[in-house]
Amino acid sequence: MRPLPPLPADRPWRVLGLMSGTSADGVDAALVEVDPRRFQEGRPFLSLLGHRASPYPAPLRAQVLAAAGGSLDPGALCILQRRLGDHHAAAARALGASLGLRPDLAALHGQTVQHHPAEGATLQLADPYVLVEAVGCPVVWDLRRRDMALGGQGAPLVPLAERWLHGSDPWWALNLGGIANLTAWDGRHLRAWDAGPAMSLLDLAAERWLGCPFDPGGAAASGRVSETRLARWLDHPYFRLEPPKSTGRETFGRAWLDAEAPDLEALPLEDRMATLAAFTAEAVAREAGRLGRPPAGARLLVSGGGARHRRLWQELERRLGLPLEDDATFPAGAREAVSWALLGAASALGLPGNLPEVTGASRPAVLGSWVWP
Repeated sequence: MRPLPPLPADRPWRVLGLMSGTSADGVDAALVEVDPRRFQEGRPFLSLLGHRASPYPAPLRAQVLAAAGGSLDPGALCILQRRLGDHHAAAARALGASLGLRPDLAALHGQTVQHHPAEGATLQLADPYVLVEAVGCPVVWDLRRRDMALGGQGAPLVPLAERWLHGSDPWWALNLGGIANLTAWDGRHLRAWDAGPAMSLLDLAAERWLGCPFDPGGAAASGRVSETRLARWLDHPYFRLEPPKSTGRETFGRAWLDAEAPDLEALPLEDRMATLAAFTAEAVAREAGRLGRPPAGARLLVSGGGARHRRLWQELERRLGLPLEDDATFPAGAREAVSWALLGAASALGLPGNLPEVTGASRPAVLGSWVWP
């Protein structure tokens, strides 16, 4: 394997992953050590050198959510691209300075503001040219659209990285970011898709009714679940689609909550939040039902911000009927940034980063576009 950019040949690579997910709460930067020779055996990850979370200031997050809701004009979207580039660059500089290390390459996810897989279109914002000036190394970005050009969903892409991280024994992995992603490895085959909303609706509800960007620990979700509302929500067309499939805030975001809010406000606050938590859990349980029971001894690993939401955890355990394990391999928020770093390293080697059986693409492909220092 020969790397595309000029990268070190005498030592492991230091790869920076930058992830801003559908939770839209900020940027996670992770610097990892990768052995490019070990991709062939499926275990390229060596160590996490450092992680830094950089929350969005309130005005920037408001702009991101407005873009996700389709209410920004082209001029405002153009400016948001630059503002997000500045924020990503600042996060990268701060992590590098804290570690006294410089990355050999960086993989930039960008902030998803629109995702329309049925139309073959997706949009992640963050200016890679600002980032390359900040870090002084090659930057690969826009990794999703190649898969979509091949008829894929452009998501989820992290399952291949999960396979590199977890190894060959059977496991299930559930990531609870803005959207819930379910990945299952049975020792021979890997399946993955978006199960539905995770923290996107719960965080918007906290903003609306608690005046906070999120509900710490899920403390407000202490009430009773409205089963009639839950049954109606689960009749959404998304849950009738067969994988491969993916979703985002365009489906389960502010517009969804705005439409449901008048009806929800007939309930006590604690019941509203509990019902939204149950919605995520039951959606995950029903989508997991497509997989059957996990293989004997398989671990069910839970990561993402939703793993800290106590009521969501309880609802998941009850509705899945399976023991959950907190995936504490990485600090909270770091996992997807680590995965993106691994996908960036694969791209540098000219290796495919998508799984057609997961995304629906017609073939495996090397992902992303490169910007040089």
